[in-house]
Amino acid sequence: MKINVTSRHFKAHQSIVEYAEQAAAKLDHFYDGIIKCDFILIYEKPRNSLKVAELKVAVYGTILTSVTKSDDFPKSIDMAVEKVLVQLKKYKAKLRSRDRNLVRTATAKV
Repeated sequence: MKINVTSRHFKAHQSIVEYAEQAAAKLDHFYDGIIKCDFILIYEKPRNSLKVAELKVAVYGTILTSVTKSDDFPKSIDMAVEKVLVQLKKYKAKLRSRDRNLVRTATAKV
């Protein structure tokens, strides 16, 4: 899995970049078909210094995305990973049910 971290409107500190990479690496534990993860960290100065974390995870056939805002980058990163994790579990369940249905129809024909 390839992990890419981009920062917009500021220069991200190395500890934040490493934290985002570690958080994205945890997703590989739940599904090993992840092709790449793109983290986009945005700092919105005029609006009470909101920190936005956008996560795009490319899996076979689709892209899972989440955008979260908070007052702290680690909190935003964690929330974005949690949202994508829910989407990833649904995607995985959908794939499994499709495979089971194919097996049932193949055995019924034989």
